[in-house]
Amino acid sequence: QVQLVESGGGLVQTGGSLRLSCVASGIIASINRMAWYRQAPGKQRELVASSTRAGSVNYAHSVKGRFTISRDDAKNTVYLQMVNLEPEDTAVYLCTMGVYYKTTYDAPRSDYLEVWGQGTLVTVSS
Repeated sequence: QVQLVESGGGLVQTGGSLRLSCVASGIIASINRMAWYRQAPGKQRELVASSTRAGSVNYAHSVKGRFTISRDDAKNTVYLQMVNLEPEDTAVYLCTMGVYYKTTYDAPRSDYLEVWGQGTLVTVSS
């Protein structure tokens, strides 16, 4: 009922920048938490940054000052601006959202679902 599609990944040199986007589609009433995670080869998935509808923002210590999460609720979109990238940032980046959605436009109430995207690969060369 709800799908997320990430974009913006790619290959960049150390010190470079990338901007990731993640768009939610479906009959969406509102979105609470939007977040970016990453998973490097052989490592556990880790939280990179999160943003709530109330305005709370949280970053992993390793990306503070270099990454910025932002959201456009009118477009059901979350962004991750990444600057001064390091080889250690190489990973698949996945977005997740807590979405209130409807199954049909005339449904009497919204359902809630935590949705994940497929991920976008970020590779930082040294």
